[in-house]
Amino acid sequence: MTIKTWAATVPAAMAGAAMGLAAQGAMAQDALTLQLKWVTQSQFAGYYVALEEGFYEEENLDVTIKPGGPDIAPVQVLMGGGADVMVDWMPSALAARENGAPVVNIAQPFKSSGMMLTCLKETGIETPEDFPGKKLGVWFFGNEYPFLSWMSQLEIPTEGGEDGVEVLKQAFNVDPLLQKQADCISTMTYNEYWQVLDAGIAEEDLVTFKYEDQGVATLEDGLYVLEEDLEDPATVEKLARFVRASMKGWKWAEENPDAAAEIVLEYDETGAQTEEHQQWMMGEVAKLTAGSDGTLDEADYQRTVDSLMSGGSDPVITKTPEGAFSHVVTDQAFGG
Repeated sequence: MTIKTWAATVPAAMAGAAMGLAAQGAMAQDALTLQLKWVTQSQFAGYYVALEEGFYEEENLDVTIKPGGPDIAPVQVLMGGGADVMVDWMPSALAARENGAPVVNIAQPFKSSGMMLTCLKETGIETPEDFPGKKLGVWFFGNEYPFLSWMSQLEIPTEGGEDGVEVLKQAFNVDPLLQKQADCISTMTYNEYWQVLDAGIAEEDLVTFKYEDQGVATLEDGLYVLEEDLEDPATVEKLARFVRASMKGWKWAEENPDAAAEIVLEYDETGAQTEEHQQWMMGEVAKLTAGSDGTLDEADYQRTVDSLMSGGSDPVITKTPEGAFSHVVTDQAFGG
């Protein structure tokens, strides 16, 4: 090759390489990590559906979903940079915010609460007025806040005694009820309640108190980020794409519950979940996401805050939160 020929080919080669890099850059997906509140199950089906059905890919996102567990605190993961977005219940998120964690709700896929207190009928419990003197199983690690708020509103002490209830720190199972170590236990409509029935206890032998029916329901399974992320327009735009794709996944899951449960099972690396349970769970979860387009309803937010602050001398949060939610992401996602 002559110097003249070489000189002529170099610019063409460089131009070709530049075009290739540009095309590669255009195709590069934005990475985003989601930290779940609990293990892989249909409670989070919308996110797995969005991943499996390509809804995130359509929004040019490379999403990693990190399961939670009994030893994983989503707020700590988010604060430590291990995730960009977390799924959390609003009571624990607001309590964390009051304690200095700058977490902000950007979307609310769950419209209703699935939390219940499930009691054995043989204990004689028929109404909340029958709780004093009983032993009640309660989840902790931030899950206790709705219960404590409820007891405070009923003016029932949680330190035991004839006029109070004895609180059993319940593991994330239903053993205390099955083994009659507690008169009532915490259950979710879509999970532990099914486990009680699956263990052989008949529905007619149970008395359930749904937090929604008791007027003390608080918002569950919202999407939260760190406050500083909302100051960056590029991050907000990425989050808007994520929320839009996630809600597309949730609506798909609502319309195709059995197929959504199958997708969840594909992503369950533990092999602990069963098809029957996940299909039940998806059917129940669909009732909780129904009616939500992802945008936080400010009336639901205020109800949650009011419930958490109405604990008399022992409220879950002590002052009205400021800046605890933002519509900036959902407004951009859905043209609000």
